[in-house]
Amino acid sequence: MVAIGATLTALATGLGALPFLAVRQVSRSWLGAANAAAAGVMIGASIGLVGEGVDWSLWRTIFGAATGAGFVVLVRRSLPHGDGLHFGALRDESARKAVLILAIMTAHSVAEGVGVGVAYGGGEPLGLATTIAIALHNIPEGLAISLVLIPRGVSVAAAAGWSIFSSLPQPLMAVPAFILVDLLAPALPLGLGFAAGAMVWMSLVELAPGAARLLSGVKVALIIVAAGLAMVVFQSVVLGL
Repeated sequence: MVAIGATLTALATGLGALPFLAVRQVSRSWLGAANAAAAGVMIGASIGLVGEGVDWSLWRTIFGAATGAGFVVLVRRSLPHGDGLHFGALRDESARKAVLILAIMTAHSVAEGVGVGVAYGGGEPLGLATTIAIALHNIPEGLAISLVLIPRGVSVAAAAGWSIFSSLPQPLMAVPAFILVDLLAPALPLGLGFAAGAMVWMSLVELAPGAARLLSGVKVALIIVAAGLAMVVFQSVVLGL
């Protein structure tokens, strides 16, 4: 049951690409708006992650956030600059952004997989509730990934596939976490903080500046705030976080 539940949470991430079935043309302004919306969604999600982590441990969450930001810096420096990087049909700067967001979301999914396993360690009802919450939470995460990939030429099907790929650590980590619940539970705030720090850094250093090069600063700020608030409201009202 733990494995099935965590697999369903991973598959739910692919649903975030579905709204793009209605999108046919991508302009520079749409690409800027997509970058800003992705930044807002990720910042909003980070607020919920920090809140969950602090419930476990304030200092471990802070340490995890600093480590997550450092992780993005290291990944950025390890990627080639200028020409030469390929990611499917994407090239150069578009490929760098795609690799970064997938690396961040995949690392983020490790913490969520541990969360599912730890929850089932507290009983089937808690595990089921956590599975549903994370599955719903994964849909806008798939949207954030799709907002980066699809405007740069990736197909909807491929974006859905990469979104699901980013969540594969969830079924892989859930069962070991369930078996080793007492050992892995203290590490959960580190993982939640890591994910939050990585996403905020990606949003502020990569996505927001990219959006500002294509749209006015006022429009970028409004889109980020609107997307972030929508994500916070979704987590608070729908998920009860």
